[in-house]
Amino acid sequence: MKVLAVDPGFGRCGVAVLDGDGRGATIVFSSCIETGARSRFVDRLTTVVETVQHLIDTHKPELFVIEGLFFSNNTKTALRVAEVRGALLYVATRSQVPTEEVHPGAAKIALTGYGKATKTQMMFMVEKLTGLSLEDRHDDEFDAVALGLTALAEHAHRATLARSGL
Repeated sequence: MKVLAVDPGFGRCGVAVLDGDGRGATIVFSSCIETGARSRFVDRLTTVVETVQHLIDTHKPELFVIEGLFFSNNTKTALRVAEVRGALLYVATRSQVPTEEVHPGAAKIALTGYGKATKTQMMFMVEKLTGLSLEDRHDDEFDAVALGLTALAEHAHRATLARSGL
């Protein structure tokens, strides 16, 4: 199964395309979409949306995975991230790609076995599971890969349950 996973943001938006199943995955593409801090929000949003649309058109994912909402102390940032999420969910839906949300705690449990794992622990596990090097990469990119790995594992688990009649 090919998955496009997104850690939404407007300054940096982590994106990853993974191909695989619950036993293993290959990173087809991963990066951070970065926008200028001095740019207008609408221009930053447009850059993120257009880049994700290009990734959908290029890689033709079977599933679009986005980080679930979380609450932040910075209300303005949280609202802007929510706007990005909404725009990206629209892009995926318009492109007829099924969407799913993965909450950060679920990804932490899936990758480390601990729901309060640190960023460092998560990045370590993503590196071990995929071989993605820590060098010259932002944590947003690792977060996107973690979301994709979690979604693939959840789909494999559901398929196993379905085959066993549970």
